[in-house]
Amino acid sequence: MPQQEVPRPDPLPATAPAGEESPRLGPFLARAAAITAGLTAAGSLFGLLRDQAIAQLFGADSGTDAFLVAWTVPELAATLLIEDAMALVLVPAFSLALSRRAARADGAAAQADPVRTLVAATLTRLSLLLACTAGLLMLAAPYVVRVLAPGLPDTGTAVDCLRLTALTVVTFGLAGYFSAALRAHRHFTAPAAIYLAYNAATIAVMFAAHRAWGVRAAALGVAVGGALMVLIQLPPLLRRLPLRQQHPAQGSARSAARGARRSAHAGTLVGLGVLAPVVTFAVSRQAQVFFERFMASSLPAGAISHLNYAQKVAQLPMVLSLMVCTVTFPVVARAMADGDAAAARRRVERDLATAGTVVLLGAAYVIACAPQIIGLLFERGAFDARDTAATAAVMRVYCCGLLGHSMVGALVRPFFSGGRPPWYPAAAMAAGLAVTVGTGAPLAGGWGVLGIAAANALGITTTAALLLHGLGARVVAIDVSGVAAGLLRLLVAAAVAAGAGWAVAGLFAAPLAGALAGGCAVLLAFLCVGLLVGAPELSHLFTAVKRRFPHAR
Repeated sequence: MPQQEVPRPDPLPATAPAGEESPRLGPFLARAAAITAGLTAAGSLFGLLRDQAIAQLFGADSGTDAFLVAWTVPELAATLLIEDAMALVLVPAFSLALSRRAARADGAAAQADPVRTLVAATLTRLSLLLACTAGLLMLAAPYVVRVLAPGLPDTGTAVDCLRLTALTVVTFGLAGYFSAALRAHRHFTAPAAIYLAYNAATIAVMFAAHRAWGVRAAALGVAVGGALMVLIQLPPLLRRLPLRQQHPAQGSARSAARGARRSAHAGTLVGLGVLAPVVTFAVSRQAQVFFERFMASSLPAGAISHLNYAQKVAQLPMVLSLMVCTVTFPVVARAMADGDAAAARRRVERDLATAGTVVLLGAAYVIACAPQIIGLLFERGAFDARDTAATAAVMRVYCCGLLGHSMVGALVRPFFSGGRPPWYPAAAMAAGLAVTVGTGAPLAGGWGVLGIAAANALGITTTAALLLHGLGARVVAIDVSGVAAGLLRLLVAAAVAAGAGWAVAGLFAAPLAGALAGGCAVLLAFLCVGLLVGAPELSHLFTAVKRRFPHAR
């Protein structure tokens, strides 16, 4: 099926009032968000199908634990090279290059194109670095496994799986680079489809090869899926970044060469000076997963698997809540590149309110119906009722930190939208990681996997609070107290909704009936309590509906 490309709007008119979005931008963002939402939802659905396939084919035992230790590599690669570091560095870099391209005078048309020069200065070096890193991981796989999970009994399987998943360092890096370039050009279809392609390929390879390869088939599927991520983005990228560039006229050749050297130097700075704080932040964030698996490797077999299944399902509301931020991130970066702080502030405040509404509604539903959800999704094949009960309990604890996870994802984007990303987000993430580590060891000793999940929630909430405070003071002058008050009202609504849904879902013996009835109760309670306490996003939503349908009763 051919991809539907989001139409690219014209540049924002220079006469637009400061702090206000172009009239053309609103409908474009709505269309882009809708397409991104659809493809992201499809990718998340296939992610669930992938996890269901792993549970059905391999269950929750030492072999699955070994694969999940190897899966740490693509999880870290996705965080660094697709979701966080690569996007947070390159979307602003491409946005700045596009702004410079648009600002060039007609007489400078013969100079080197800033976008093409940025690609020439960064892509080759990045590819070589990624290939060397993947090769080193393959060679050092036995030592990496011992560091990640010293208590793991099945190290041989983990080493084999890690050598396959190490290939994602290259493929995820290229996929993240292409995604950042396309989003900066306001093309969102192909970047939103990469996880759909990745998960579909992983599932297909697992079912085709599991009899011969066992759990190693899952690692092979991850490697194949990573390659597909790159291939589906290549055609639209080549249409926007032509391989050839017009040669300057002879009289301006010397000036064009000087401009190209300056742009190449800027590209080097992007790779050296800008990457450090962003990579530190992303690694610190992913280190929470390292710590969880490190601690769980010494617990009974299946502990890592229960943590993984619970985390994958619990994070779905967070993924959905950040879709709007993914679409608007290039808008914020372009506004800051153009010096329009008012527009950036308005956009960030809207994004935080929307993300908070979505993630808290989703968290309330997951807490209320956790056993029903896990039973419906995974309880078949090698995954039994005991696994369902253990995973559901962990998932409920994880949900206590979902607002923190969502806010960290939304808040860090404005920090890294400027030309020189600060170190503050990395410091905030390090503080949260210290909380996770400091509380995780004693909590895991008393509560096992539940203690590990609780430590995760405490740590990420600490980071979110620090980022919210620092954003208003250092980057964008948002109304910190107003945003925090709005999130607190939404949190009250979510807590009441979770309790109501839990009570209703428990009245039904069938998991499907409990999940449906509990979901209806959660939605109704969330809306009613949210309006009662004056949650801002819900009030704005109902106001917009009344304006659109003035005669609705």
